[in-house]
Amino acid sequence: MPSTKTNRARQLQIRRAFGFVLMSAVLPGSVQSFAGNATVGRLAGRVYGTAFGLIVLVGLGLLAFRGPTVGLLLTPAVAATVRVVLWVLFAGWVLLLLDAWRLAAPLGLGQKTRLALTATTLVLALGVGGVTSVAANGFQAAENVGFVLQGGGDTKQKDGRYNVLLLGVDGAEGREGLRPDSINVASVDAKTGRAVLFGLPRNLQKVRFPLASPLRALYRDGYRCPDNECMLNGVYTLGMDHADLYDEDVDPGLQAMKEAVGETLGLELNYYAMIDMAGFQNLVDAMGGIRLNVAKPIPMGGGSTRIHGYIEPGDDVHLDGYHALWFARSRAESSDYERMVRQKCVMSAMAKQLDPMTVATQFVELSEAGQDLLSTDVGTGEVLKLAELALKAQELRIASVNFSPPLIVPADPDFKLIRETVRDKIAEAEALDDAPESPAPAPSTSAPAPTSEAPAEEPTEEPAEVESAEPDPEAIEADEAPATEAVEPEVVCSIP
Repeated sequence: MPSTKTNRARQLQIRRAFGFVLMSAVLPGSVQSFAGNATVGRLAGRVYGTAFGLIVLVGLGLLAFRGPTVGLLLTPAVAATVRVVLWVLFAGWVLLLLDAWRLAAPLGLGQKTRLALTATTLVLALGVGGVTSVAANGFQAAENVGFVLQGGGDTKQKDGRYNVLLLGVDGAEGREGLRPDSINVASVDAKTGRAVLFGLPRNLQKVRFPLASPLRALYRDGYRCPDNECMLNGVYTLGMDHADLYDEDVDPGLQAMKEAVGETLGLELNYYAMIDMAGFQNLVDAMGGIRLNVAKPIPMGGGSTRIHGYIEPGDDVHLDGYHALWFARSRAESSDYERMVRQKCVMSAMAKQLDPMTVATQFVELSEAGQDLLSTDVGTGEVLKLAELALKAQELRIASVNFSPPLIVPADPDFKLIRETVRDKIAEAEALDDAPESPAPAPSTSAPAPTSEAPAEEPTEEPAEVESAEPDPEAIEADEAPATEAVEPEVVCSIP
């Protein structure tokens, strides 16, 4: 029978062995500094101490200087370097952990204790490896996003607002040039995030260029052609055809679009974001598909190819990337305006249905798909600010004005009316933020009291489409149309 002294020695050896492993896991190099190679221990302590200090600095930066810190982390070179450093630190950590296990002299322990010590070491290594993998994948996604956010836009507020040009294009093979199918401008209050969305039809004619535009000298009376083929969606190609008139560091097509749209609306544009409908199939698949209320059969195919099937109507229809692409792209058996509405439905569903869990589990796939989907001149230093405004905007009703018949005649638009309407709708939106909140009515037995999810002042906001009371697919906000309401012939979708 072992003596008490022997038992104490054995217990001390067991505590020492587990202490070595746990101490090495928490403070890499600490065990080596007093029980192994002291030089290795000191070097490891300095390396991991420096890494911990940098983590603290980044954390403080995210608290005090979020914009610049996020911009730095989204820089592709920085994100790629951090990803490599993380794996190097993990490899060194594992080697130090295994060395601590060796220094714990596991062969001198009992079989069960030795197995428990080894299992503890492996669990720690696998756990830290999992954390490192998640962090490295996060920086992989940051690198992908950083490649998209190349900057170049105007970062200065315009009368307290940010004005963003949103273009939806179909870059399918066989299409000549790049012609936007969906042209909108989001004017966002820089403090509250309240947004007003202005939509312009792609067939708008006689658009004008500002005095500072090099195209003004070529089209003093607006972009006109005898055959009426000079439309707004052709301005991108026009800019590319006259690339020699623009600076080498700008995209002449996008710059020409920004000039024409800004002059038409009377707004100075800060940024653009261009979504390629031909490149979003992978993104929709990465987010698990989208759901739409579909009001009529949508053909897949048509034009130069035969129709090989239909997306059937129904409520809460699930569409994978392939079917979502056809839903947005299909031209057969429909009008141009209907197609534009379907594209808005798809983009709205993608924005509203991308849940946090999908982002957390599929962020690398989402970022990779986004590289083929989106181009923008928003920089890494501004993305956090705009993202915060977007989150505020989700809580508010977005006013929308679409400049299409009967409000305007695309072939002969009233530009004065367009500009006046833009000023009026922005003024109305700003008045909602300036108005004091009215006190909530006292609860009664016949009607429930207002809740925080339905602010008292929001329901009184006038619908954004009041200027165009007649049915017009371009003027209907597809993402707000209730599924139970009657759908006009050209309105084909809404968000569940």
